[in-house]
Amino acid sequence: MALIRCCFEPPELPEFFDSFVQRCTDPSCCCGCCSALRPRYKRLVDNIFPVNPEDGLVKSNMEKLTFYSLSSPDKLDRIGEYLYQKATKDINRKRYKLAEIAMEAMDLLLQACHAQTTLNLFVESFLRMVQKLLEDSNPNLKIMATNSFVKFANINEDTPSYHRRYDFFISKFSSMCHSDAASLRDSLRLAGIKGLQGVIRKTVSDDLVENIWEAQHMEKIVPSLLFNMQFCVNVMFVKKNLLASGDLTPVEDATNVTPPALAEEVLRELVGRASFGHIRSVLKPLLTHLDRHELWVPNTFAIHTFRIVMISIQPQYSYTVVETLMQHLDSNFKSSPKTRTSLAVVLSKIIAIAAGESVGPSALDIINNLLTHLRTSVSTTTEITPEESQYQEALINALGEFANHHPDYQKIEIMLFIMNTVPDLSKKSRGDQMLQNILLKSLLKVGTQYSTVSFEKAFPASFLQPLLKMARAPHDPTRMVVMQIFQALLDRHQNEQVLSSVSVKPYPALSQEPPSRSDIIFTHKYGANIMQALIDSMALSDRVDALTSSFNTAALLIVEMSCNETVQEFLLFILGIQQVASTVDTLGNVHKCNLHAISIALLVLISRVSGINNLLDYAQKIVDARREEATHFLPPLLEPKKMSGKNLNLALPHLSIDKLALGECLQNAGMDAQRLNTGTPYTLNQTDHPGHRHSWVESVSTQLTQRNSSADLTVYNGDVDSVSSSPGVCKKLLAPEFNFEAMKRALAEPTEAAKREQRERQMQIVRNFREGEFDDLMRRTEPKHDLIQNRLNELFNSLAVERQITQSDNKAAQLQASNEKPIYETNFPELFYY
Repeated sequence: MALIRCCFEPPELPEFFDSFVQRCTDPSCCCGCCSALRPRYKRLVDNIFPVNPEDGLVKSNMEKLTFYSLSSPDKLDRIGEYLYQKATKDINRKRYKLAEIAMEAMDLLLQACHAQTTLNLFVESFLRMVQKLLEDSNPNLKIMATNSFVKFANINEDTPSYHRRYDFFISKFSSMCHSDAASLRDSLRLAGIKGLQGVIRKTVSDDLVENIWEAQHMEKIVPSLLFNMQFCVNVMFVKKNLLASGDLTPVEDATNVTPPALAEEVLRELVGRASFGHIRSVLKPLLTHLDRHELWVPNTFAIHTFRIVMISIQPQYSYTVVETLMQHLDSNFKSSPKTRTSLAVVLSKIIAIAAGESVGPSALDIINNLLTHLRTSVSTTTEITPEESQYQEALINALGEFANHHPDYQKIEIMLFIMNTVPDLSKKSRGDQMLQNILLKSLLKVGTQYSTVSFEKAFPASFLQPLLKMARAPHDPTRMVVMQIFQALLDRHQNEQVLSSVSVKPYPALSQEPPSRSDIIFTHKYGANIMQALIDSMALSDRVDALTSSFNTAALLIVEMSCNETVQEFLLFILGIQQVASTVDTLGNVHKCNLHAISIALLVLISRVSGINNLLDYAQKIVDARREEATHFLPPLLEPKKMSGKNLNLALPHLSIDKLALGECLQNAGMDAQRLNTGTPYTLNQTDHPGHRHSWVESVSTQLTQRNSSADLTVYNGDVDSVSSSPGVCKKLLAPEFNFEAMKRALAEPTEAAKREQRERQMQIVRNFREGEFDDLMRRTEPKHDLIQNRLNELFNSLAVERQITQSDNKAAQLQASNEKPIYETNFPELFYY
């Protein structure tokens, strides 16, 4: 019985007649006489299976089968079909070792014959076998089938099969990613992720095969990857601890691939292959997964996932991610503040990556969406809770991060755009005030990211004028935010922290440099407007923090723009602060004392910054005198609540800053003090055009024009610069540079300060001619007349010499003409004769 046996078992005898040739595969079978009747490819396939399945594939026979397949490629599809039939029967009979041998044989044939034109038919059998192994409950067969599919996915087919579908494989691999089997759980998940990676590589590279970007497929693939990535942060944390403790070596860390790490790699590949029209197909199931599993709070995983998306996506499509996330934030406006805050934080973390690719309208579109969310948050809440405040801060941070990655010229456009959305001061409701404050904080966030080079570019007129209006807002927090905006844009040398406190002591860490010509022109044009707004702001509130913020802005303005041409205007500004403290009766006593302290602190500061020692000595004398008699006129500023019951002496005119003394200090230092002596200090002015303030020149002109005198000189309106003989007035020298900017400034309309100075110079000329002595006028004008007479004599002499030269030239020409022959007497050469 041992020598002769039959390959058939008793239950299979009825099938003998219809499948005899196919059943008889054992060479030792008694039916071996019929083996010659079977095709050769079947005999070669049968020979690769060993007698003992534990021995594995017969290598020598497998080489014969491979050679036969390469020699007869038309038999390749039949070989695949026959292997599939044998593997199916082995799986049904639980002969898993034989099924594994069949799968291994198909892998080897696929690798050896992938260049054959008939590979498509073999692939159909191959995929059917992979599907058969995946359907079985044996985890080892699933893992083996997945590895075979990955090998197949890495093969580039010359002629793809258009009718091939991968629905089953996507569903099966996705289910393997969620495997909770007690044994081989990580291996099954790892195999499922590899299978999805194979499907992606096989389908994305060819547009003619099945569209994997459809929602039915993405809703399975993306959540499966995210499910495995959820533990990525924890795995990385544990791995970091193991590496630190020495329990895990870097080599083991590099070779051991975990499901979270592989899922992250596959997600990067999927997002990187997505085109513009397909990126939303990935983002929609991603957001749905985060919502269903409540992964926004905490948002560590959400931030990690979206950073992967932003880094992997093609740069030109990054704006789509931000836009989709904003739309998702719109749809969650009724969610809890924590959820919305987490969404906003995620947005702030990724928006900087998209900022580099957003230009023009797309950049302003993102800013507009963020501002819309801020307005919605303010309008839908009656009270600002801490959670809602965190949500608003997150949106502001997102706006700042977005603006930080733009060039400076775009930051100016963003600030202008935000400024135009701030509600007008006429709206005094609580909601409008809250909205003003929030939007100005957004503007401040952008301003802190801006690097100021030229004040003319940092403060365009369309931006400066509404900002000065907001500086007069009745709401204290709003004014303080405006001051912070000024400080962020004015501070070019990081002096804001140094000047954050009101003091008469020197600032050793102060950094400065002389202002440029454009900055000086900007000061002449808009400096009066800014200083007028600062005085109005100081007079609106007695809060110490508000006054300190205004002082900080004024101090930065002085440090950045102080020079010989602007020091007089700053001194008038300081005198204006003191005048408001002395003359405005509506201010409290503590408020007046604080304004006196601010004025002396600014005087000491400008003395040190400008380097005028005489002015510094005078300021120090006032400080010493106030220390002896009135310390409440000196810094630090007084708290109104603490000083409410104390009597403060304000009638101390001898301790005030004297305008004439300031002028003498400038003159002793060799500087011009005309603007200081003839100008008037700044006063309160709550209008929207602070440049038009009352001047004493207007009143003097009114009085002079009312006089009836034959020698009335007030009608003189000539150009002062052209009158070089006027006493006390020097001829204006032309600017040395003649470039486009100089011509542009020359064509620009003169400012109010220039017009005011011109009127003052005209009145000075009138006063000199009216009140000056005749001998003095003769002495000043006599050299000028001599100079003019000498110049006229030179001109007359030159004209006489030119006349003589012209007459002599005419005589010589006449003499030469008389010696020449007439034209008709000219003899032509013989060459021209005909």
